[in-house]
Amino acid sequence: MQPWILYAILAALFASCTAIFAKAGLKNVDSDIATAIRTSLILIITWGMVIIKGKVTQVQILNKHNWIFLTLSAIATGASWLYYYKALQIGDVAKVSAIDKGSIVFTVVLSFIFLKEALTPQLLLGTALVLIGVLVIIWK
Repeated sequence: MQPWILYAILAALFASCTAIFAKAGLKNVDSDIATAIRTSLILIITWGMVIIKGKVTQVQILNKHNWIFLTLSAIATGASWLYYYKALQIGDVAKVSAIDKGSIVFTVVLSFIFLKEALTPQLLLGTALVLIGVLVIIWK
């Protein structure tokens, strides 16, 4: 197995834990406050890892392009988390998580438009199946 596959599987596992833990932690708590707490803790944890691994000096090699797109990514992440936590607070965790994972559909389309990544038949079929899966899960 290639390392990126293991990392992706671990990311998916931890993402599922995130949804379960978040739903449990949102009881009687405003979703924006919960998101701010989560984000603050993530900031501490990630900078801690950078410091422990001795990678702080690598910040100096970032150029304007890196900063612009990392900033845009941060803004998108923040918006995603705020809406995700609000949805978790008022919706079923399985349905909210399924819709959130439907971001794959948006990612495929946007990666084709902006990154010029190929739309192979396999990718299109998989994306369609994800969309169908999301619709099946949220169907009333």
